[in-house]
Amino acid sequence: MSTQNPRAAYLRFMPKTLDKRNRNKHMNQEIYPCLFHQKLREVGRLKRISKAKERILDLLWKSEAPLDSRGVSKKMGLKTRSVNMHLLALNSLGYVSKSENGYYSITESGREAIGFPKVDKGFAEKVLRETLPEKAFHFYSGIGQPTGISSNNLVDFCDTIRTIDVVSVVFHVARGDFELWVHFLGDIELSKKLRLIREAELTGEVLKGRLYKVLRSRCDELLRKTA
Repeated sequence: MSTQNPRAAYLRFMPKTLDKRNRNKHMNQEIYPCLFHQKLREVGRLKRISKAKERILDLLWKSEAPLDSRGVSKKMGLKTRSVNMHLLALNSLGYVSKSENGYYSITESGREAIGFPKVDKGFAEKVLRETLPEKAFHFYSGIGQPTGISSNNLVDFCDTIRTIDVVSVVFHVARGDFELWVHFLGDIELSKKLRLIREAELTGEVLKGRLYKVLRSRCDELLRKTA
């Protein structure tokens, strides 16, 4: 990521449901300049890493659980010896952490290295803020079928996902509504996580459970930053 144009690094994580014109429009709206300028500063500070190391970081970020070197090697189609060298370097940079039993996870610095904003107190407070009533997320079970349920902040949104009818969840996931609203809140990383869930084509309660798990984890992370 460090070799990319900073603007391209930022645009990479905008939802694919936005065309080029609308993505540029979002870049210029009032709620995004602060993120863009933050991204300019952060990309400039990143240590240069190879494409292979960037792919490993991306894999660990997408993974639902830590991976050992053999798991990384199998998923990437690289020799284990080569993967071990990359992981050793990434660990020395502080981009991955290694457990006692040899499993690797991406760190906060690693997430920044692949282009995500730094998660600090200011960022957390911005994402967790309450929206204006007209900007709240309104849940539907279908076109023209409002449920009468809405959420005006991320924590309430997470709690609602746990309890709302799965029909509504399936409806909104298929349309990409969740990831777009989260992107509006300013959490590009979580927005991309939700897009990956949509692209995995999960169904029913499995989909709902996966969504809640990812949202709950992110909410807990952000709440810890505000404490």
